[in-house]
Amino acid sequence: MLGAGAVMCIGGPALVWYVTPTEEQLLARYNPELRKRALESRQERQEDFDKFVNKLKNYSKSEKPIWSVWEEEGERTRAKAAQAARDAKHAADTAANTRRDEIRGSIK
Repeated sequence: MLGAGAVMCIGGPALVWYVTPTEEQLLARYNPELRKRALESRQERQEDFDKFVNKLKNYSKSEKPIWSVWEEEGERTRAKAAQAARDAKHAADTAANTRRDEIRGSIK
């Protein structure tokens, strides 16, 4: 019984490690077009993952749980985006009013 347990505890992970293909083996099985797209986007995906991990590291430095810090960061990001949209709308309205005043001034 002990031998069977040892075989399962050691042999199971060893079998999984043996049959799991490496990233290079998976890329070799792709068709050429898909392989080309995967290689082109690899750097971008790696940078996105690195940014994600760095954010998680920064969030973990807080006393709060990571998910609450994540939500607070999302709220701040949404608030900044909303403020930027309001500023852009205000600038567009100001430009439209300026053009309207110029047109009215040229008509008189």
